[in-house]
Amino acid sequence: MKPKRSLVGSLSAGLAAALLASAAPAPPSAAAQTPAQTPVAAQATVAPKHKAAFAAFEARVKEYVAMREGVEGKMPKLPKDATPEQIEAHKMAFQEAVRNARSSAKPGDIFVPKLAQHIREVIKSELKPTTKREVRETVKESEVKAVPLRVNYPYPETEELIEMPPTLLLRLPQLPKQVRYRYVGRNMLLVDRENGLIVDFMPDALP
Repeated sequence: MKPKRSLVGSLSAGLAAALLASAAPAPPSAAAQTPAQTPVAAQATVAPKHKAAFAAFEARVKEYVAMREGVEGKMPKLPKDATPEQIEAHKMAFQEAVRNARSSAKPGDIFVPKLAQHIREVIKSELKPTTKREVRETVKESEVKAVPLRVNYPYPETEELIEMPPTLLLRLPQLPKQVRYRYVGRNMLLVDRENGLIVDFMPDALP
């Protein structure tokens, strides 16, 4: 599998400091949490005009997670000493079961157009012109050409994983641990961490 590449290095120190300073004080246990698991309270800087769209998006994501958890719960459990072959077979079976459960899924089911507009505005407002160029270069140089922009298709394990800068994640809708945002070109993807399926994607996410 290709290594993960974070865009956090592309953010200016000034932007990072400003965002961190504006976030609500973190509880003592926050250090053990990943950006995608950051409590909603850390989104204190989200503009009121985005909150309703973000909340609706988070509800749709939770519906997907509940569905895929239900699918996985019906599958045979892996033994504690599972071999790599067994783990891979379980993953493939999990993918197929979720794909069947979402056979009618299409782009924009979760990243609905209204929500996509809000996300584009947030990303545009958080990145300065010079930083945008740096991020575009990082995305351009990434090895993700083989990633299919198709809902319900797996994100190839051989392709690089481009992650969102943590400071930007604080401004985006929060995700449960089962899914992650990814960049492929200018597109933002929602990817299932365990089965690797592309849950949804939105075009033109990167200004």
